[in-house]
Amino acid sequence: MLSDIIWDMNDKIVILDKPIGKTPLQMVDKFKREYFFRENETVSYAGRLDPMAHGLLILLIGDENKQREKYLHLDKTYEVEILFGFATDTYDVLGKVTKVSRVPQVPRGEIEKELQTFVGKREQEYPPYSSKAVGGKPLFWWARENKLSEIEIPKKEVEIFSIAVISERGVGGEELLRTIEERIGLVFGNFRQEEILRDWKKNIAMNQTYPIVKIRVSCSSGTYMRSLAHDLGKRLECGAIAYDIYRTKVGEFNQNTTADLPRDLSKIL
Repeated sequence: MLSDIIWDMNDKIVILDKPIGKTPLQMVDKFKREYFFRENETVSYAGRLDPMAHGLLILLIGDENKQREKYLHLDKTYEVEILFGFATDTYDVLGKVTKVSRVPQVPRGEIEKELQTFVGKREQEYPPYSSKAVGGKPLFWWARENKLSEIEIPKKEVEIFSIAVISERGVGGEELLRTIEERIGLVFGNFRQEEILRDWKKNIAMNQTYPIVKIRVSCSSGTYMRSLAHDLGKRLECGAIAYDIYRTKVGEFNQNTTADLPRDLSKIL
């Protein structure tokens, strides 16, 4: 049974709590297998979440798909853990390590100051491993074929309304590797998992403690948290990736405001 359903509204939309490891399309397929009740009716998702990200995902049912653009442009809120000391080609843990830095000791005040420079409207470059099409092929195809030098990676205007540091902590090398292994083990499909795990095992120092900063970001649709983490690492000259991405709000939908609504679709449909 699909246990990730938060609620549905008027037979038109379903809000899922997407877990780490699944793609939005896999969640649509799972919903259709376990709950779909009408043949020849479209079910799609609005607002992509990467395999390593989790949190609120909107599914549209039937005629509500005609309103898809409305849902695609809803603002988002995320809680993001940023791991310092590494850079990867995907800008998160599901990527090959491209840089290992001496473990930085960056003061929280400096991190907070740098983060505020991202607030406002700006041009954000798409991550190389993303589905944005260039020349009829997704960016991840160009990246996997080592042909990124042949194209210009597109940018998109996004807006970050606010960023706040929530907490900071350290993670030991053994725990870091164990967590990465567990998360990558949840991913289905060809995402270079074996190659990526070998890379992490080679580059994580077991006796080292790596800093993690957790932030809350309110932003426009289409803003990549992976790119935000990567760009912060470049500005601080220490390397950084998105260690955990949790989408807590989409438009007015969030887990707090829907907590009193039915979780069991059989009571509704």
